[in-house]
Amino acid sequence: MEPNSPLPTTRLPPGTVIAQARDWQANPVTMGSPALEVMTDLTKVKAATASPSTTLRQAEQIMIYQGVRMLFVVSDMPAIEGLVTTTDLHGDQQMLLVQQRNVRYDELCVADVMAGLTMLDAIDYEDMKSATVGNVVATLRSHRRNHLLVIEGSGASSRQVRGVISRTQIERQLGSPIPVDQGTNTMAEVLQMLS
Repeated sequence: MEPNSPLPTTRLPPGTVIAQARDWQANPVTMGSPALEVMTDLTKVKAATASPSTTLRQAEQIMIYQGVRMLFVVSDMPAIEGLVTTTDLHGDQQMLLVQQRNVRYDELCVADVMAGLTMLDAIDYEDMKSATVGNVVATLRSHRRNHLLVIEGSGASSRQVRGVISRTQIERQLGSPIPVDQGTNTMAEVLQMLS
């Protein structure tokens, strides 16, 4: 074929269908599966981001558009300043800020509600390599979080966020909910709930 020649085309017959997305996970995930199977690897998937000045409504639209429930907050890529989640967008903190500042919800921005860098919990990537999904679930539950970060690198200047653990993603892959708000259940109780 010539380098600049057009490709052949065809007309679509009646009954043509849209290809359906397939789960990227070939095998079902269990509590004993390797933890890396439930991590969103940011070396393979682009991180969803918002700036601190993004309004809460804009942040929600970004989440909807990208199909996520969490955004990294960045002013100067790739330096992370914090995270904002759907919970942050629709919690009591916003109503309190609206009342305290005498402003409308539309005037609030991500910087007003985000979790700053020093508030974030992270797991070392090296620990993830030998961990199971059960270990990750136990960590989410013990910290009462919906998201955890996975970091790699040894020195402060070489540390980077390598991945994200999402409770919702794990629930999809396991095929059952993971209650995290109680925080007092043992791993045996979690396994019993999932069976």
